[in-house]
Amino acid sequence: MALFGRRNVLVAMLLFAAVAPTFLNAYYLFVANTILIYVLLAIGLNILVGYAGQLAFANAAMFGIGAYGTGLLQVHFGWPFWLAFPLGALIATMVGLAISLPALRLSGLYLALSTLAFAQFTQWVFLNWEPVTFGAGGFKTPPISFAPLPISKTLGLYYLSLILVMVLFALAQNLVRSRIGRAFVAVRDGEIAAESLGVDLLRYKALAFGISGFYAGIAGGLYSAMLNFVSPEGFDLFQMVIHKAMIIVGGLGSIVGSVLGAGTLVFVLEALRKVKGVQEIAFGAILVGFILFMPGGIIGYLKEKVRGWEEPLHRARASRRPPVAATSESSEVRP
Repeated sequence: MALFGRRNVLVAMLLFAAVAPTFLNAYYLFVANTILIYVLLAIGLNILVGYAGQLAFANAAMFGIGAYGTGLLQVHFGWPFWLAFPLGALIATMVGLAISLPALRLSGLYLALSTLAFAQFTQWVFLNWEPVTFGAGGFKTPPISFAPLPISKTLGLYYLSLILVMVLFALAQNLVRSRIGRAFVAVRDGEIAAESLGVDLLRYKALAFGISGFYAGIAGGLYSAMLNFVSPEGFDLFQMVIHKAMIIVGGLGSIVGSVLGAGTLVFVLEALRKVKGVQEIAFGAILVGFILFMPGGIIGYLKEKVRGWEEPLHRARASRRPPVAATSESSEVRP
């Protein structure tokens, strides 16, 4: 079963994603690009919730801030996408850092309620600040250009999303295996114990919120470019439910689980698109089912059943064996 280990499966998924545009039509390529965007959202949220243990409900709002920031800089100031995109992600990151300030004094349900209030306030701003956000009707964004590369907008944006997913996935993997990731886990498991060990709560909580905001901002910029349209309804509470469902289905505290959860949920979402009223029921049933029968998510089941799916919080170190000469000398019997 080691053939179906984590590394081999991830390599196979990457190869499939790299060659997918050669045999997918425009619709399925759009779905594949959507999966990549939601993978970024799930990774960022899992770092905040699964690793740092901060029960926050502002991810959809930061997703919207990244999309609005990227789109409005293009519309109001005429900036090209390649300048507006990183600045939109930076704005979302700064908002994430600002949200972390009350998180030092709030936790659990109180933190969830405060971040939910922030998400509702953000939705109100999107709807009512019409001179800036264009209100409930939304606005169109300029089409992205990949000139001088001879590729279409759809294909270019797909490979841009794939490259960003690869880079940010590797960054997240290294992050959670570093001392920062272990500090996140310490904060999650017990704030008082973590503080007694010298973990700066404000620093690591702010870092977790900032990283989550950065990933959501990157996803929001890609989302606005993919649709060429931004509207408030794309960042409502149901969007937050989707994000939470992805990390629960994939597995809390797992970067690979974020990938699996995002792919599974987007597939279900697209399969139920024609019956939108059933989507909420289906997501509720999926969440209840996983909480009751697979609390560890897909990744928890794989870790239990298949060898090679472990995700240690430290980098494996090669064992150093003593040189042969030294070993022979030490084994000699000296008078």
